[in-house]
Amino acid sequence: MAVVPPEMLILRVAVAMPLMQLFDYLPPATPSTPALLPGMRVRVPFGRRHCVGMLLEMASQTHQNLTTLKPVECVLDTEPLLSALDLRFIRWAAHYYQQPVGEALFTALPVRLRDPLRDGLIQGVRLTPAGQALDLKTLNRAPRQRELLARLAQAPEGMTLDALKTGSGDVLRTLRSRGLVMDCRLPPSATVRGAETAAMPPVTFTATVDLNAAQSVAINAVMAVLGRFHSFLLDGVTGSGKTEVYIRLIAAVMATGGQALVIVPEIGLTPQLQARFTERLPGRVVVLHSALNACERERNWQQAASGNAALVLGTRSAVFVPLPRLGLICVDEEQDTSFKQQDGFRYSARDLAVRRAQLAGCPVILGSATPALETLHNARQARYGWLRLPQRAGLAQPPTIALLDIRDQPLQAGLSSVLRAGMRAEIAAGNQVLLFLNRRGYAPLLTCHHCGWIGDCPHCDARLTLHQRPPTLWCHHCGWSQPVPTGCPTCQGSDLRRLGQGTERLEEALRPLFPDATIARIDRDSTRRKGELARLFTAAQRGEIQILLGTQMLAKGHDFPGVTLVGILDLDHALYANDFRAPERIAQLIVQVAGRAGRAERPGRVVLQTRHPEHPLLQSLLRDGYAGFAATALDERRAAELPPFSHLALLRADAATEDAPLDFLREARRLAAEHDNTAIMLLGPAPAPMVRRAGRYRAQLLVQCRERLPLQHFLTRWTAALRTLPRPRGLHWSLDVDPQEMS
Repeated sequence: MAVVPPEMLILRVAVAMPLMQLFDYLPPATPSTPALLPGMRVRVPFGRRHCVGMLLEMASQTHQNLTTLKPVECVLDTEPLLSALDLRFIRWAAHYYQQPVGEALFTALPVRLRDPLRDGLIQGVRLTPAGQALDLKTLNRAPRQRELLARLAQAPEGMTLDALKTGSGDVLRTLRSRGLVMDCRLPPSATVRGAETAAMPPVTFTATVDLNAAQSVAINAVMAVLGRFHSFLLDGVTGSGKTEVYIRLIAAVMATGGQALVIVPEIGLTPQLQARFTERLPGRVVVLHSALNACERERNWQQAASGNAALVLGTRSAVFVPLPRLGLICVDEEQDTSFKQQDGFRYSARDLAVRRAQLAGCPVILGSATPALETLHNARQARYGWLRLPQRAGLAQPPTIALLDIRDQPLQAGLSSVLRAGMRAEIAAGNQVLLFLNRRGYAPLLTCHHCGWIGDCPHCDARLTLHQRPPTLWCHHCGWSQPVPTGCPTCQGSDLRRLGQGTERLEEALRPLFPDATIARIDRDSTRRKGELARLFTAAQRGEIQILLGTQMLAKGHDFPGVTLVGILDLDHALYANDFRAPERIAQLIVQVAGRAGRAERPGRVVLQTRHPEHPLLQSLLRDGYAGFAATALDERRAAELPPFSHLALLRADAATEDAPLDFLREARRLAAEHDNTAIMLLGPAPAPMVRRAGRYRAQLLVQCRERLPLQHFLTRWTAALRTLPRPRGLHWSLDVDPQEMS
């Protein structure tokens, strides 16, 4: 190891590439470089490329030859984008999930800040010399111009556009044209000076909803530990008022100048929650999710990182957003699989939220009507405080659930006569109906009645789904699509038949059955246009829609007070899935969908159509509810030594040829055996449940261990060895720690 002269520092930098190690550089040669601190972005030469990196450490020694080290080209930030605590959290996450630290770090940044050509400054405005010299009394007839100039006079270095009042765009244009203001670039701290140490002004909160006894107990339990780490499961039936608990606790955190983070599984849950939070809470609320454009996302991220946003509402990647005064984390619908990132940096936002709260010293609440079995196990073991909300808030009553045996029954639009009659009665009474069909598109299968041809994806072991608008055969796994053929590609026959039903076909079939009803379909296809999802939800809440139909986007978190009847259609195929988590997920889905009924004073009921009414899972839910089902499921998991009574990691490999992934995984298993760890069990390798996807053949090797720590030690050694393993050109592999999908 080379020791450098005392006046020289070695900069240890993580680059945004799939590489595990840090890279040593010399400081930049330019004398005007700002003081170097961990958490700053730098632009560095990397081979023949120039890329962005994150400064993590400064050292006085290096393993490299000093003469070969290159200097950093430039420092992109005037101050760290990530604090020491942020860096510690993200580096821990990268280590736990066995992921490259550079990829993990840049996952925490908005896309625009991953660009090596962009600095970390924010667009702002400041006074020109003419603006500084202007006598504001001359603007008595232009009060908005006078007010804005007066504010800028208090900030000689300038103000960010976000810090100025909303609606100041026209005034700024006028002042620019007069030469009184000019654009400038400002550091993030210009939004709120000293955000890391200065508390936000106290805010006031007025309660508008009466709490029941269970809500009060839950709120008091969390209030008692504000300012220190504690994990809670908020186990509340649908409609029990979990959001009100969040609001009261967030208000308490805001009142002390703190910030709160609320993470939800889907973008569709953010508009309704944002509206409630904005209406009830006086602090600034910003949202972070993938539907925002790059500018919006960066602006909101900066608002959070500077401390100007009191509440951040976001999807899974929001778990990484810097929050200098973090006082509370809430994870809503914590059981949802969307919290697990399935590619790239494979992390669980729910589990990382607990770790982040531990490092920040604040409470974390995991809320659900159907908690994940892992979360329930932690609550049973007293690792989490268990807060129960067993009753619906206000006068709302739980819905009644009935299984409807549809064997030998004639169906129209997939609906039994009993369900159709119930829908007509509810609509006539001025109520709303929700139909749940977890299959988008028009039909899951297009086939030739003459020769039996079936529309298969040429790149996956999967059928093509028929979509009507526009007429397309579409693979929901790889995204490949083609126009619907006019005749059979095999025999040129014209009798092409559509088998099965998706949400498009259900919508089409419902219109002649209910010609006077307003029908709205809510799925990923119908809500692609920006703002459409929020528009449909608003219309539904106003009672402007009589029949709502859709997929899982409707299943959880939404409050439709007018819905009194829920119909659950065609879930039978999920009852016999081969994933060990399938029973848990189908039980959660049924309970969540059923929870959309009867959330106001009007009673609700649920009709679940099935051809397997005797199925043990359905009978268990009807008899014992979700709590009874979960207790039985946990006993079965314990007997089988499956999570949460063991821990898993899944090594996946894929290649253009069928044998290559299996050959690589056999070598991986051989390497694992060399470590001689008796606590580790290896299962496989075996082909993936869907062997071919997007033109690549896939296989997997499962690692199982009863304890988490020995598994982590093994994975660290094993993955280091895997990176040295020769592999054919084009073969890719990845490791998924705590996998949620076994496909």
